[in-house]
Amino acid sequence: MIGLRALGVQAGDEVITTPFTFFATAEAISLIGARPVFVDIEAESFNIDPAAIEPAITDRTRVLLPVHLYGRSADWSPIEEIASRHGLRVLEDAAQSIGARFEDRMTGALGDAAAFSFYPTKNLGAFGDGGLLVTDDESVAETARMLRMHGERSRYQNEMLGYASRLDALQAALLRVKLRHLNTYNLARRDAAIRYGEMLAGLEAVTAPRVTVGHVFHQYTIRVHDGRRDEVRRRLDEAGIGTMIYYPIPCHRLPVYAAEYADVSLPVAEAAAGEVLSLPIWPSIEASVQERVARAVWAAVG
Repeated sequence: MIGLRALGVQAGDEVITTPFTFFATAEAISLIGARPVFVDIEAESFNIDPAAIEPAITDRTRVLLPVHLYGRSADWSPIEEIASRHGLRVLEDAAQSIGARFEDRMTGALGDAAAFSFYPTKNLGAFGDGGLLVTDDESVAETARMLRMHGERSRYQNEMLGYASRLDALQAALLRVKLRHLNTYNLARRDAAIRYGEMLAGLEAVTAPRVTVGHVFHQYTIRVHDGRRDEVRRRLDEAGIGTMIYYPIPCHRLPVYAAEYADVSLPVAEAAAGEVLSLPIWPSIEASVQERVARAVWAAVG
């Protein structure tokens, strides 16, 4: 919410975003009284489809909010060009992509501002909840600083309604140590993704994610075709292998939005929600563990 408000989003405005993301992305828009406008995603990357953005722009659109899902950057060049042509601000949801790149540029340094998450399971995780907003716009930064501290610029001089949104010192100290190792962690995740790809090659019932240079693999997410995802997940669970589904319901189909978006059809996102399955991955995962997972996937779909 802080990033959106710092970029000038107000009640009644519209923010274009993806439906294939954690609910918090859309929730932040709605909580300030703006309206999330969901557009479809790319089948291969799971990120917002730039070609779907422009037709959704209206005179109420203020911000584009792409998500760099699973650790892979959204296709940035066309997003940037559309925003420039229509005079829109861009807020990156980089919660899953710290350290990722689009070509030679880091996620978080692409738009007008970006939000990162330090939830413990993230590539750079704290002991508890935490986050970061970055921007190179001083006016946005000043507003964000006020919003994080109850809307005050100077002590007891509250100028707007804000929040108590300060990262505590213990979390910051931990993150400062772990930050030095982030690139190493991310490279290890990428190496693990390459191994998975080799182990799953030739498995026709599954599509493995493409390994791109800038992808940091917060999740390693495959697609299981022919309506077999839930069966495969059950069989992996029986084999003692934990998996997750990120995300089983696109935002526009969630109960909170179901009535408003009942007539909205986003077929690529809806298909992805029925096929995605995230396999175990972490920086120090051993090849032998991956081999066990891969063998179980082969057995489940064989």
